Amino acid sequence: MSDRRSSLLVTRNLPPLRGGMERLNLRLAHALADIGPLAVCGPFGCGAELPPDTSVAEVPAERLSRFLVSALPRALSLARSSKPGVVVAGSGLSAPFAWACARLFGARYIVYLHGLDIVTNSTPYRLAWLPFVRRADLALVNSRNTAMLATRAGVAHVEILHPGTDFPPLRPDAVETFRERHGLGARPLMLSVGRLTPRKGLVDFVHKTLPLVLNVYPDARLVVIGDDAVHAAKTEPGSELRRVQEAAEAAGMTGSILFLPHCDDEVLATAYQSADVHVFPVREVPGDVEGFGMVAIEAAANGLPTVAFAVGGVPDAVLEHATGDLIVAGDHEAFARAITHRLETRGDVRARRAIREAAACYGWEVFETRLRRLLDGGDP
Repeated sequence: MSDRRSSLLVTRNLPPLRGGMERLNLRLAHALADIGPLAVCGPFGCGAELPPDTSVAEVPAERLSRFLVSALPRALSLARSSKPGVVVAGSGLSAPFAWACARLFGARYIVYLHGLDIVTNSTPYRLAWLPFVRRADLALVNSRNTAMLATRAGVAHVEILHPGTDFPPLRPDAVETFRERHGLGARPLMLSVGRLTPRKGLVDFVHKTLPLVLNVYPDARLVVIGDDAVHAAKTEPGSELRRVQEAAEAAGMTGSILFLPHCDDEVLATAYQSADVHVFPVREVPGDVEGFGMVAIEAAANGLPTVAFAVGGVPDAVLEHATGDLIVAGDHEAFARAITHRLETRGDVRARRAIREAAACYGWEVFETRLRRLLDGGDP
């Protein structure tokens, strides 16, 4: 007999893979473990960061095709032994596997949807995966925009559950060390964080926005932290990192940009705290969408304002005038003006504290409380 409080999470998006979805699913796993016994079917290596006593079935995940072949039998075997009351798909990609486990063992079926889960133009996905997304007893979505897309796609039971963030301690000593290590001194500093894809808009930013900022602040620097999204479900040919570098070379701005690889959470928090403004120039791309924008709430949790184009679910992640500025999509002149305004007020400790306080609504404890209510069927 199934235990109503026990759960099975089926997802490809967990560490050691990296990205916002991976961080979200890891916190989702920890929240589910706090509610009751947890089982997880995820990528090789995921067990190292999951809660103690989690039943784990690890499957190959670096190549999408291997995950798709391996996930269903492992998930079914895990469901047979764990007898979950709830089966959760960590994204639309694992929806068919979660649905099969839930239906065969009489469990409630829930899917957490991101924007790309709905808008992808992959014909096989739309034909074979979306029908299982529509069958969910409950679809959790990361933003109002994703909720709208899901409803339009025929998903019946939709509730918004924003991702959360941690609030690292503010460390002025680490900020000084970071700037010294990378030769940044007291220069005005812009920061871009995240896996590099065309949707992130950095190539256009380097071509169209950065020169306008440097006209006002010629000694400013842009720090880019991230790598190519080699494990993403949707990838583009070639290297986006190289395309950004080529854009900088073509514009004669290589000396104004510092590229750093993926780093751990402690170093990333220091980078946020060292910067003066976080830039998030996301583009509107057919068949792709920014579902939320976790980097924006991470920046705010470190007291750093974000300037972003108001596309997809980004307006749910940036509180206008409180944690950042939302710019009409494609208006690079307005984007540059917002950045220079933020640089004018850099160093204002009270302003950074106010941003951090405004971001409290995105704490993981808020995420976990709302998740509990939704799983219990209570008021949102």
